[in-house]
Amino acid sequence: MQRPRVSPYLTVSPAAGAIAFYTAAFGAHQRALMPSVDGMRIAHCELCINGGSVMLADAFPEFGHARTPLPGELVTASVSLEYDKPQEVDEIVARAGQLGAKIETQPTNSFWGTRYAALRDPFGHRWILNAPLDSSVGGT
Repeated sequence: MQRPRVSPYLTVSPAAGAIAFYTAAFGAHQRALMPSVDGMRIAHCELCINGGSVMLADAFPEFGHARTPLPGELVTASVSLEYDKPQEVDEIVARAGQLGAKIETQPTNSFWGTRYAALRDPFGHRWILNAPLDSSVGGT
């Protein structure tokens, strides 16, 4: 699998917990993992999610380049996932909610023609899910 040309890179702590959440909620598969030299944190992880790549690492405040989201803070970016079938959105939102995600928008049929939902994972990152309402889109 070739890596997509654009991939979000999340700073998340604990990264090991986020990897477990993304695996359980979104069906992520680990493609790469590099532990940090301190043996306590993850320096880099690449996950394959829904045909794309999401990269993540623990926060390294000693380098001062990134931090994790603060509780209740408004986000400046979201990760968008596109699915083929509306029921996939419903299933993922239900699973993510059971795993501790805060559902911001329950699955709904949008005026723009998709099954839409939005959630915030337990680590503060926002995810947007869409699937076409027309089941013939996406080859299904």
